[in-house]
Amino acid sequence: MMLREYRSEDCFELAKLFFDTVHTVNLKDYTKAQVEVWASGNVDIETWDKSFKNHYTVISEDKGIITGFGDMSNDGYLDRLYVHKEHQGEGIGSLIVTELEREIKTRYGVPVFTVFSSITAKPFFEKRGYVSLRRNIVSRGGIELINFYMEKKV
Repeated sequence: MMLREYRSEDCFELAKLFFDTVHTVNLKDYTKAQVEVWASGNVDIETWDKSFKNHYTVISEDKGIITGFGDMSNDGYLDRLYVHKEHQGEGIGSLIVTELEREIKTRYGVPVFTVFSSITAKPFFEKRGYVSLRRNIVSRGGIELINFYMEKKV
C-alpha cells in the first residue's frame, strides 16, 4: 500500500468509494433513510474536485486500487475521511490522518485539528487524541443526522 496526493482523475472513484462506504459501514449506526440522504449518489464531481484541489488530499492505493482517501484544509479542518468497505480495520484511516496532520502542521503550523465525526468514526478519532466538544445535528431533506464536532490540540 502507498499514499499519494490526489489527482482530478481520481474523483469519480472517490465518489463511488464514499457512496459504498456510507451505505455499508455507516449503516450500523445510521438508518437507511439517513445514509441515503448522506450519500445519495449525486455527488457534484466538479465541486468535489475543486475542494480536493484546494485542500491537501491524500489517496491510499494498493496495487492500483484506491482503498481510502482524506482531505484537510490549511486551517486544520479534516473534511472527508473514507476507507473502502473491504479495507476497514487495516490501518488505512490512521495512515491517511497521520499524513494529513503532519503535512498541514508542517506547512501552516496550525495549533488544532478539527473534524465533524460520524457516530461510526468517533471512536477512531478519540483513539487519535480528538476530543468531542459537542453533539451536532445536521438536517438533510428533512432527515436528521447526528455527528460530533471534535478537536485535537497539536
